[in-house]
Order: sequence, then structure tokens, then C-alpha cells
Amino acid sequence: MTENQGAPATVGVVGAGVMGVGVAQNLAQTGHRVLLLDVGDDVLARARAEIEKGLRFHGMFSRQKGGPPAAEVLARISFTTSYDGFAEADFVIENVTEKWEIKSPIYPVLDEVCPPHACFAANTSAYSITRIGSLTRRPDRVLGMHFMNPVPLKPTVEVIRAFHTSQQTVDTAQALLRAMGKEGIVVNDMPGFVSNRVLMLTINEAVWLVQDQVAAAEDVDRIFKTCFGHKMGPLETADLIGLDTILYSVEVLYESYNDSKYRPCPLLKKMVDAGLHGRKNGRGFYDYTVAGAA
Repeated sequence: MTENQGAPATVGVVGAGVMGVGVAQNLAQTGHRVLLLDVGDDVLARARAEIEKGLRFHGMFSRQKGGPPAAEVLARISFTTSYDGFAEADFVIENVTEKWEIKSPIYPVLDEVCPPHACFAANTSAYSITRIGSLTRRPDRVLGMHFMNPVPLKPTVEVIRAFHTSQQTVDTAQALLRAMGKEGIVVNDMPGFVSNRVLMLTINEAVWLVQDQVAAAEDVDRIFKTCFGHKMGPLETADLIGLDTILYSVEVLYESYNDSKYRPCPLLKKMVDAGLHGRKNGRGFYDYTVAGAA
């Protein structure tokens, strides 16, 4: 255990995409031993480069000056394609793509290799945590931890208590978040929870506005920033999260509630089909390949 009472010392992070990289960096910066797992060495090499870049960025802009050297932080992370080391994990945070056929096979494996005391957190924006817990023999030790991007700079995490989640598991998750310098806000389990039931509807409706030619993307975002004081407009936020992730999340909400208010906008589908995924690949509602672009 760390000096933070009750906080797990060794944390497995499954998935080395944008969110997994941010979670791994934040954990290592706050003194945790991290096992960062993904399917290929090329993915892990990119993850390591992103963490190095993130540490430089954090040093430039973080208010927490004087943190540990980058080499020390990186030394705390084991990059791996194997679950073998997870036998030593006290806690696991899963961050893979929001597709059930990708997420669901992971939990029985974790259940098999991790020690009995280990808790599992799904970093999902939409899936039912109760459904995820049913994939294991320890549903009382499964909960949701919905981190925001960029993880190291966001102070708050949405913590989701599922039907079987025990208070001890919630307390352990809260201790881990405190050790990471964050506050957890506990909510109950329903697909989309609090944040994404509102945010995904807002973004999807903003895309409908562009499709219906009510306003250009820039003007939709400008209205939210200048009229409501938001730091980012909904379409800028969509680009930051990734349009593919937005589409998957809206589809999960649509399937979960069978409610037409969650039907994905055709323009969103078209953009994802065209490979316009936002900042992660350079173009979404805005073009990030142009110097000085939004």
C-alpha cells in the first residue's frame, strides 16, 4: 500500500489508448507501480512516447511544480502485452474501446489472473457497470471510474456504484483517486451515468444543427463559449474525445434505453466512416493539421 491509507500500490491499466495513457501517467506520477497492457508492441511504443510527451506538457503547464523526474515516472511503468504480471495487481482500470465485443472478453481473464482482493474499474462512458460486473465472480469488487481527458489535468472522476458494488470497493476506489490527487463523485449505475447522458445528447444535437445547416460548427461552439461561458463548445469537445468514441457512446445509449432521443445523427456516422475522428488523427469538425488550427 502507498502512504495514502487504503490506496492500492500496484495498478493494472488495460488499454493504452488516449485514456489508458493518461491514467497510467497520472498513476506513475503519484508514486504507483503501473502495469500498462495492450495488444501489440507498436501500440505500447506509441504509448510510451505519448507519456513522455505528456510529462513534458505537464511540467510546462501544471500548477504542481517540482514533481518527480520523467525518468523516475517512466521507470514505474511496465509496458506489457501479457496479463501475467496482473497476479500482483491490487486494482485494475480497464480503458479499451467502447465496444462490448472488445470489452467483455477482458473481465473473465482479469478474474482468473488477478488476486482475490483486486478491484476492477471500468473506465467507460456508457456501458452498464452491473452488466460488466456479471462477467466476473467478484461483482462486489467491480465499479466504474469515468476519467475525463486529459486525465492528469482533470481534478474530478465520476465513480459509478453498480448493483453489487460493495462500500469497501467504493472506499478503495476513492482512496486511489485521492492518492492520484483527484476527487471522486459517486453516482448510481445507469448507462451513460450523469455526465454522458447529458453530454452525448448535447454533442449529438450539435451535430444535427450542423447537418440541418442551422449554423456552422464554429458558430455552434462560439454560442456555447460566449453565451454560457463554456471553455469549449460541444463540437470542439467532440473532436477532443474522438468522433468514433462519441458515436459508439451514443449507439450504446440508444441500444440501452431504446429511446429515439439517443439516435445518432447521420452526419456523425458519415464523418466516422470517412475517418474524421477529431484531434486523435488530425481532422474532425476542425482541421488540426493546419498550424494554428483550433
